[in-house]
Amino acid sequence: MLKVTNLHVHYGAIHAIKGVNFNVSEGEIVTLIGSNGAGKTTILKTISQLLEQTEGKVLFLGENMKQYAPHEIVHLGVSHVPEGRHVFPDLSVLENLEMGAYHRKDIKNIKKDFEEVFKNFPRLEERKNQQAGTLSGGEQQMLAMGRALMGHPKILLLDEPSMGLAPILVDQIFKIIDKINKTGTTILLVEQNANRALHVSDKGYVLETGKIIAQGSAKELLNNKKVKEAYLSA
Repeated sequence: MLKVTNLHVHYGAIHAIKGVNFNVSEGEIVTLIGSNGAGKTTILKTISQLLEQTEGKVLFLGENMKQYAPHEIVHLGVSHVPEGRHVFPDLSVLENLEMGAYHRKDIKNIKKDFEEVFKNFPRLEERKNQQAGTLSGGEQQMLAMGRALMGHPKILLLDEPSMGLAPILVDQIFKIIDKINKTGTTILLVEQNANRALHVSDKGYVLETGKIIAQGSAKELLNNKKVKEAYLSA
Protein backbone atom coordinates (compact mmCIF):
# COMPACT_ATOMS: atom_id res chain seq x y z
CA MET A 1 0.00 0.00 0.00
CA LEU A 2 2.71 2.46 1.07
CA LYS A 3 6.28 1.94 -0.10
CA VAL A 4 9.19 4.18 0.87
CA THR A 5 12.39 3.54 -1.09
CA ASN A 6 15.86 5.03 -0.51
CA LEU A 7 14.38 8.15 1.10
CA HIS A 8 16.73 11.07 1.75
CA VAL A 9 15.59 14.38 3.26
CA HIS A 10 17.69 17.45 4.01
CA TYR A 11 17.06 20.52 6.16
CA GLY A 12 19.49 22.83 4.40
CA ALA A 13 22.92 21.29 5.03
CA ILE A 14 21.56 18.81 7.59
CA HIS A 15 21.02 15.30 6.20
CA ALA A 16 17.98 14.30 8.29
CA ILE A 17 16.88 11.06 6.57
CA LYS A 18 19.54 8.81 5.06
CA GLY A 19 18.36 6.13 2.67
CA VAL A 20 15.30 4.86 4.54
CA ASN A 21 13.33 1.90 3.13
CA PHE A 22 10.09 0.50 4.54
CA ASN A 23 6.61 -0.58 3.51
CA VAL A 24 3.15 -0.69 4.98
CA SER A 25 0.72 -3.32 3.72
CA GLU A 26 -3.04 -2.84 3.66
CA GLY A 27 -4.67 -3.53 7.02
CA GLU A 28 -1.47 -3.27 9.06
CA ILE A 29 -0.43 -1.11 11.98
CA VAL A 30 3.23 -0.28 11.44
CA THR A 31 5.17 1.72 14.02
CA LEU A 32 8.29 3.86 13.66
CA ILE A 33 10.16 4.12 16.94
CA GLY A 34 13.24 6.06 17.92
CA SER A 35 14.46 8.82 20.19
CA ASN A 36 13.81 12.54 19.70
CA GLY A 37 15.52 13.79 16.56
CA ALA A 38 15.73 10.34 14.96
CA GLY A 39 13.66 11.51 11.97
CA LYS A 40 10.26 9.95 12.65
CA THR A 41 8.21 13.15 12.21
CA THR A 42 10.29 14.13 9.17
CA ILE A 43 9.30 10.87 7.47
CA LEU A 44 5.58 11.45 8.09
CA LYS A 45 5.82 15.03 6.83
CA THR A 46 7.61 13.83 3.70
CA ILE A 47 4.92 11.23 3.02
CA SER A 48 2.35 14.06 3.29
CA GLN A 49 4.54 16.25 1.05
CA LEU A 50 4.86 18.89 3.76
CA LEU A 51 8.60 18.34 3.26
CA GLU A 52 10.35 17.55 0.01
CA GLN A 53 12.64 14.55 -0.36
CA THR A 54 16.02 15.13 -1.97
CA GLU A 55 16.23 11.55 -3.19
CA GLY A 56 14.12 8.39 -3.23
CA LYS A 57 10.46 7.58 -3.72
CA VAL A 58 7.27 7.51 -1.68
CA LEU A 59 4.61 5.42 -3.43
CA PHE A 60 1.02 5.12 -2.21
CA LEU A 61 -1.11 2.60 -4.08
CA GLY A 62 1.47 2.83 -6.85
CA GLU A 63 1.23 6.62 -7.12
CA ASN A 64 4.37 8.72 -6.70
CA MET A 65 3.47 11.18 -3.94
CA LYS A 66 6.01 13.74 -5.18
CA GLN A 67 3.65 14.82 -7.96
CA TYR A 68 0.95 15.92 -5.49
CA ALA A 69 0.53 19.00 -3.32
CA PRO A 70 -0.14 18.37 0.39
CA HIS A 71 -3.88 19.10 0.12
CA GLU A 72 -4.17 16.64 -2.78
CA ILE A 73 -2.69 13.83 -0.66
CA VAL A 74 -5.92 13.80 1.38
CA HIS A 75 -7.91 13.08 -1.80
CA LEU A 76 -5.76 9.99 -2.37
CA GLY A 77 -6.82 8.59 1.02
CA VAL A 78 -4.00 9.70 3.32
CA SER A 79 -4.86 11.54 6.56
CA HIS A 80 -2.15 12.92 8.85
CA VAL A 81 -2.60 13.64 12.57
CA PRO A 82 0.38 15.89 13.34
CA GLU A 83 2.40 16.02 16.53
CA GLY A 84 0.91 18.71 18.77
CA ARG A 85 -2.66 18.15 17.52
CA HIS A 86 -3.04 21.48 15.64
CA VAL A 87 -6.80 21.78 16.01
CA PHE A 88 -8.46 25.02 14.92
CA PRO A 89 -8.79 26.67 18.36
CA ASP A 90 -11.46 29.26 17.48
CA LEU A 91 -13.73 26.75 15.72
CA SER A 92 -16.12 24.45 17.55
CA VAL A 93 -15.53 20.71 17.83
CA LEU A 94 -18.19 20.16 15.18
CA GLU A 95 -16.62 22.71 12.82
CA ASN A 96 -13.21 21.08 13.25
CA LEU A 97 -14.70 17.73 12.28
CA GLU A 98 -16.44 19.28 9.28
CA MET A 99 -13.05 20.64 8.15
CA GLY A 100 -11.81 17.05 8.03
CA ALA A 101 -14.45 16.24 5.41
CA TYR A 102 -14.04 19.45 3.37
CA HIS A 103 -13.14 17.58 0.16
CA ARG A 104 -15.96 15.03 0.30
CA LYS A 105 -19.27 15.14 -1.58
CA ASP A 106 -20.81 11.88 -0.26
CA ILE A 107 -23.17 13.51 2.25
CA LYS A 108 -24.76 10.22 3.46
CA ASN A 109 -21.39 8.68 4.25
CA ILE A 110 -20.20 11.86 5.94
CA LYS A 111 -23.16 11.58 8.33
CA LYS A 112 -22.21 7.96 9.05
CA ASP A 113 -18.62 8.98 9.74
CA PHE A 114 -19.80 11.66 12.18
CA GLU A 115 -21.70 8.93 14.05
CA GLU A 116 -18.62 6.67 14.01
CA VAL A 117 -16.36 9.44 15.34
CA PHE A 118 -18.78 10.19 18.15
CA LYS A 119 -19.01 6.46 18.92
CA ASN A 120 -15.21 6.27 19.23
CA PHE A 121 -14.94 9.60 21.06
CA PRO A 122 -18.17 10.17 23.05
CA ARG A 123 -16.55 13.11 24.84
CA LEU A 124 -16.43 14.99 21.53
CA GLU A 125 -20.18 14.64 21.11
CA GLU A 126 -20.68 16.03 24.62
CA ARG A 127 -18.54 19.03 23.66
CA LYS A 128 -19.50 19.40 20.00
CA ASN A 129 -20.43 23.08 20.33
CA GLN A 130 -17.43 23.99 22.49
CA GLN A 131 -14.45 25.91 21.06
CA ALA A 132 -11.62 23.48 20.35
CA GLY A 133 -9.07 25.74 22.05
CA THR A 134 -10.83 25.28 25.40
CA LEU A 135 -10.57 21.46 25.34
CA SER A 136 -8.06 19.54 27.45
CA GLY A 137 -4.97 18.07 25.80
CA GLY A 138 -6.53 14.62 25.68
CA GLU A 139 -9.74 15.95 24.16
CA GLN A 140 -7.76 17.89 21.54
CA GLN A 141 -5.91 14.67 20.62
CA MET A 142 -9.25 12.89 20.22
CA LEU A 143 -10.48 15.78 18.06
CA ALA A 144 -7.36 15.71 15.85
CA MET A 145 -7.84 11.97 15.31
CA GLY A 146 -11.57 12.37 14.71
CA ARG A 147 -10.97 15.17 12.20
CA ALA A 148 -8.51 12.97 10.28
CA LEU A 149 -11.01 10.10 10.23
CA MET A 150 -13.64 12.42 8.72
CA GLY A 151 -11.48 12.36 5.58
CA HIS A 152 -12.35 8.65 5.33
CA PRO A 153 -8.68 7.70 4.89
CA LYS A 154 -7.27 4.47 3.54
CA ILE A 155 -4.17 5.09 5.69
CA LEU A 156 -3.86 7.17 8.85
CA LEU A 157 -0.51 8.74 9.79
CA LEU A 158 -0.37 9.26 13.55
CA ASP A 159 2.44 11.36 15.04
CA GLU A 160 2.93 10.90 18.81
CA PRO A 161 -0.76 10.45 19.71
CA SER A 162 -0.01 9.70 23.39
CA MET A 163 2.39 12.60 24.00
CA GLY A 164 1.63 14.55 27.16
CA LEU A 165 -1.45 12.51 28.07
CA ALA A 166 -2.32 11.02 31.46
CA PRO A 167 -1.90 7.21 31.63
CA ILE A 168 -5.67 6.58 31.61
CA LEU A 169 -6.02 8.60 28.39
CA VAL A 170 -3.01 6.83 26.84
CA ASP A 171 -4.83 3.53 27.41
CA GLN A 172 -7.94 4.93 25.77
CA ILE A 173 -6.05 6.30 22.74
CA PHE A 174 -4.32 2.97 22.08
CA LYS A 175 -7.60 1.06 22.38
CA ILE A 176 -9.12 3.43 19.81
CA ILE A 177 -6.10 3.03 17.48
CA ASP A 178 -6.61 -0.74 17.62
CA LYS A 179 -10.35 -0.35 17.00
CA ILE A 180 -9.85 2.02 14.03
CA ASN A 181 -7.47 -0.51 12.48
CA LYS A 182 -9.88 -3.40 13.01
CA THR A 183 -12.57 -1.49 11.11
CA GLY A 184 -10.30 -1.41 8.04
CA THR A 185 -7.99 1.61 8.28
CA THR A 186 -4.27 1.02 7.79
CA ILE A 187 -2.11 2.92 10.30
CA LEU A 188 1.46 4.23 10.27
CA LEU A 189 2.25 5.17 13.85
CA VAL A 190 5.09 7.32 15.17
CA GLU A 191 5.30 6.96 18.92
CA GLN A 192 7.87 7.50 21.68
CA ASN A 193 6.00 5.06 23.91
CA ALA A 194 7.60 2.19 22.00
CA ASN A 195 6.31 -0.49 24.33
CA ARG A 196 2.66 0.47 23.89
CA ALA A 197 3.07 1.09 20.17
CA LEU A 198 4.62 -2.32 19.49
CA HIS A 199 1.89 -4.06 21.49
CA VAL A 200 -0.76 -2.84 19.01
CA SER A 201 1.42 -3.11 15.88
CA ASP A 202 2.04 -5.82 13.31
CA LYS A 203 5.61 -4.74 12.64
CA GLY A 204 8.02 -1.94 13.37
CA TYR A 205 11.12 -0.07 12.29
CA VAL A 206 13.67 1.48 14.63
CA LEU A 207 15.18 4.80 13.53
CA GLU A 208 18.44 6.26 14.77
CA THR A 209 19.86 9.53 13.37
CA GLY A 210 17.91 9.18 10.13
CA LYS A 211 18.66 5.51 9.45
CA ILE A 212 16.75 2.32 10.12
CA ILE A 213 18.87 0.23 12.48
CA ALA A 214 16.39 -2.58 13.23
CA GLN A 215 13.15 -3.93 11.81
CA GLY A 216 10.88 -6.91 12.19
CA SER A 217 7.56 -8.08 13.52
CA ALA A 218 6.36 -6.33 16.66
CA LYS A 219 7.04 -9.53 18.62
CA GLU A 220 10.62 -9.72 17.30
CA LEU A 221 11.33 -6.11 18.27
CA LEU A 222 9.79 -6.55 21.72
CA ASN A 223 12.20 -9.45 22.27
CA ASN A 224 15.24 -7.77 20.66
CA LYS A 225 17.82 -7.20 23.42
CA LYS A 226 19.21 -3.94 21.97
CA VAL A 227 15.73 -2.53 21.30
CA LYS A 228 14.63 -3.48 24.83
CA GLU A 229 17.62 -1.75 26.41
CA ALA A 230 17.32 1.42 24.32
CA TYR A 231 13.57 1.92 24.00
CA LEU A 232 11.58 -0.44 26.21
CA SER A 233 13.26 -0.13 29.61
CA ALA A 234 10.60 2.30 30.84
